[in-house]
Amino acid sequence: MKARFDLLPTDRLRVHEEVRPEAMWELVGRIRRDGRVEQPILVASDDWVILDGHHRFAALKALGARRVPAWIVEYDSDEIRLERWEPGPPLAKREVVARAVRGEPFPPKTTRHRLAASLPARSTSLDELLKDG
Repeated sequence: MKARFDLLPTDRLRVHEEVRPEAMWELVGRIRRDGRVEQPILVASDDWVILDGHHRFAALKALGARRVPAWIVEYDSDEIRLERWEPGPPLAKREVVARAVRGEPFPPKTTRHRLAASLPARSTSLDELLKDG
């Protein structure tokens, strides 16, 4: 799978899914305690839509992060499958992007993106994310 790592500005990214506040605040505490985030979020290269990592993104924003560690991928790739966490009608990738662009996110844990190959963890310090790029 072709992916590149970067630290992306928080104000550039678009969410397509809401978060569960209690899960987000738990992550805030963990990141604050550890001083780092271990797993980058997953972002679509064309539209800067977050595909995976909404809770990490929200937690980092709550901590004042200016940037977020991200794997950037081609969303149209056949190596990225879109599924649901719970049973329901099928979703299309274009619908995920459209909801993000319109600012009308799905409820938490609606979509699940599966990659053909896993991407490695990449530890990034909170101090680095609090700085301007």
